[in-house]
Amino acid sequence: MNTSTDSTGAHSGGVPDRRGTNRFPVREDVRYRVIQARNAKISGCGATLNIGSGGILFTTEERLPVGRTVELNINWPARLDGVCPLQLVAIGRVVRSEAERAAVRIERYEFKTRSVNQFVAGVGA
Repeated sequence: MNTSTDSTGAHSGGVPDRRGTNRFPVREDVRYRVIQARNAKISGCGATLNIGSGGILFTTEERLPVGRTVELNINWPARLDGVCPLQLVAIGRVVRSEAERAAVRIERYEFKTRSVNQFVAGVGA
């Protein structure tokens, strides 16, 4: 787990941060899938930039449509009982999107166990 501070921040141009929760600079692999894609299936891989109880900022392969519901599958840095790898599965809405990153407001989430070989470097399910 890489928890180095993100010098670019989650916002730019001196705009005040309006989030009500703290974000933590967690860097982990993420797979995303737009659930409400109208004409095409939109999915890809990236990495989280920061995570908080209310939302997630992550890199994307393309601009995601604002307002759409997405599912995020994130390798979680902690292990269950120090042994079993976990995956965070979060559902939320895209609230901000740029060419290579997006912010999602979390609506619901759950932790699932994953096999050791599952979703390593964007491979697996």
